[in-house]
Amino acid sequence: MTLFRPCLTALLLGTALAASAQTTPAATPTPVAAATPLTPPNAAYAAKAASFQGAPATKSHYRAVYQLDSDDPKLINQTLHNMKNALEDPRLKGKLELELVVFSRGTTVFKKDQPYEADVLALQQAGVVLAQCANSMKAFKLTKDDMLPYISIVPTGNGELILRQAEGWAIVHP
Repeated sequence: MTLFRPCLTALLLGTALAASAQTTPAATPTPVAAATPLTPPNAAYAAKAASFQGAPATKSHYRAVYQLDSDDPKLINQTLHNMKNALEDPRLKGKLELELVVFSRGTTVFKKDQPYEADVLALQQAGVVLAQCANSMKAFKLTKDDMLPYISIVPTGNGELILRQAEGWAIVHP
C-alpha cells in the first residue's frame, strides 16, 4: 500500500497538470532561429541555387487565367502588375495566352472612369481576354454602358474559372 499511494498521487498529479496545460493558453514560442545558431549553407545546394534561372519553358504554348474578385486597390494593382510581368517574362514571350476573369467586387476594375483603365487597356492591347461576370454586373445594377467597351461578358466568373481549369489553364489568384 505504501508504494501504491505515491504512484497514485503521481498519476493524479500528472493528470491534473495535463488538464491544466490543455486549458491554459500557450506561452509565445521561442523562435527556432534564436535557439539554433546559423550554420554555413550547404555548398552543393548554394552552387546549384546560384546558377538556377527558374523553370525552363519547354512547351510551345501556355495558358493562365487570373482571378480578381476584390475591389482592394492594392490587390487590383498587384493583379494587373503580375499579368504585365507574366507577359514580359522572356521564357513566355510569344507562348502565353492570358485571361482576366473579374467578378464580385472586382467588377470595379472594368467600370468606366476608374484609375485602372490605362492598365486594363494595355492588357487588352497585349491580347489578354478581359472577362466580366454577368451575375456580378446584375448584382451591382450595372449595364454594358457602365463598363469599358472592350471587355467580354461571361455568364458567371466562377463558371469561367471552372471551364478554364478543366481545359488545363493555370489559375492565378494573387
